[in-house]
Amino acid sequence: MPTTNISRAQAWELIKKYNAEPFHLIHALTVEAVVANLADKLGYGAEKDFWALCGLLHDVDFEKFPQEHCKKAPELLAEINAEPELVHAVCSHGYGLCCDVKPEHEMEKVLFAVDELTGLIGAAARMRPSKSTQDMELSSLKKKFKDKKFAAGCSRDVIKQGAEMLGWELDKLLDTTLQAMRETETAVAQMAAAL
Repeated sequence: MPTTNISRAQAWELIKKYNAEPFHLIHALTVEAVVANLADKLGYGAEKDFWALCGLLHDVDFEKFPQEHCKKAPELLAEINAEPELVHAVCSHGYGLCCDVKPEHEMEKVLFAVDELTGLIGAAARMRPSKSTQDMELSSLKKKFKDKKFAAGCSRDVIKQGAEMLGWELDKLLDTTLQAMRETETAVAQMAAAL
């Protein structure tokens, strides 16, 4: 079972050291919350802290080193003595995109699948009058998913590949991630407000 000696405070300080854009920090907080939520739902509650840290740290190198994304991460994570399992998990979310570290553990597959999808759902929520996921239906999300022009930077292929890795139907991934974002939206918004 993956465990870590890194505290959340250490992880957050490292993220802030290499990421200044509020958009990137909010994305880190969102992915952290979603993977932690899914750890509980998928029966990995004992590993929840590890899942959460991997979600928080997954883009540690993206803002300052976009050309070296997932390649620079091990060097940055070494600053907080991150365990090899955590480094592998962080790097694996870039599999086939910017590195060849394959997601093996279920948490790594979840991280790969939800990284792009949380961006798509967040963009869809911002377009709603409520600016929230609370009143977003799966059918509405599916329409946004099919519209290639909407949030074009969120790769539909990566999201589909993530669902396949997990052995899930695409609808299950969309619905599960939407539910997790609904359940964590308030907590993430409160942390984001403090940025």
